Amino acid sequence: MTVLRRTAGALAATAVIGAAMPATTALAAGTMSPSPSASSVLPSGLYGGSDPKFDGVWRQSLALLAQRAVGVTPAAKAVDWLAGQQCANGAFAAFRAAPAAACDAKVTVDTNSTAAAVQALKAVGGRDAAATRAVSWLKSVQNKDGGWGYTPGSPSDTNSTGVVVGALAAAGASADRSPYDLLAKWSLPCGQDGGGALAYQPDKQGKLAANADATAAGVLGALGKGFVTTAGKARAKDPACAGSGTARTREEVARNGAAYLADAMSKSGHLVSALAGAEPQPDYGNTADAVVALAAQGWTGQAKKPYAWLEAHAAPWAEQSGPAAYAELILAAHAMGADPRDFGGTNLVTALNATGPAPRAAGAVAKHAEEKKSGNSVWWIVGTGLVAGVGIGFLFSGRRKQQQL
Repeated sequence: MTVLRRTAGALAATAVIGAAMPATTALAAGTMSPSPSASSVLPSGLYGGSDPKFDGVWRQSLALLAQRAVGVTPAAKAVDWLAGQQCANGAFAAFRAAPAAACDAKVTVDTNSTAAAVQALKAVGGRDAAATRAVSWLKSVQNKDGGWGYTPGSPSDTNSTGVVVGALAAAGASADRSPYDLLAKWSLPCGQDGGGALAYQPDKQGKLAANADATAAGVLGALGKGFVTTAGKARAKDPACAGSGTARTREEVARNGAAYLADAMSKSGHLVSALAGAEPQPDYGNTADAVVALAAQGWTGQAKKPYAWLEAHAAPWAEQSGPAAYAELILAAHAMGADPRDFGGTNLVTALNATGPAPRAAGAVAKHAEEKKSGNSVWWIVGTGLVAGVGIGFLFSGRRKQQQL
């Protein structure tokens, strides 16, 4: 799960870079049609000030997830905006400029946006019906090999498969076909170059190449975890690539992937981008994802150095990149049991909140709950009096309909 999640073939095999949108690099390359562009005035409920054409649902979902992970209640209109992006069939596109219009063939729905939205909708609460529709759509577009591609019918890839597994886990659902055999199939054997890593997907010759972005997503997928996770119980004392020489189990896939990430960051403390033709640069987004993956595996000791590196260097990147970047860092801190409000001197929570509609204050939430409780009691008394007065043989309830957040 990086801020820049790529799906399509051309860059997926060579690029491991953390920037500010989900796996829609293929859109820029012209391999698929994007959803309609944003209007000149951004929706008031949306987080971030950049054009949401490629990442609106993605960054909104991550922002809501990060807020809920640290106990912040998002603004109602922020949740409403996300829910309003859903198509009638349950799917989400990266962004719909006219959400009141029906989704048609020109709207490119995708698994990554939909899976991220599922996790966010479950986290905020009160949106189970929308999440259930989205899960049903995700299950309907699962490929025969057990995985998911970015768009319905496209070849499976590790990143999309990982994020959908996380969505199913958040919703308490299961796939019709197990995705874990596919993840094991794309896990590089320990004896090979990049052993332990997962590939994004095989190349045209069927060869696998280690991909740090896919590995972080694959580790979480193999563990059956979503974007928000806490440190797991260490599953092995020795963080090294190991396991059978034949089919690897889910546990081996997760362990070996985590071992690859730990080794890749052991010297510098961070991952680097690998965009062809460009100088290698620190990869902040994938480093944050790797920290989450290591923590989920239970290897917080191996994650301490890269987390410290992020604390020292990643705040300016997040400020430039926007809400999804802040969210990634918050989720890394949450996974490590650290305080995102004191991230190398930066309050990530305050910074994230400032990129969108102000979240509901704790006092306002408590007052709202008390008003609901008080209102229910008043109506119950009135209703009981009416029942007694007219002899109606049923209880009158004035319980207010619960406000959806």
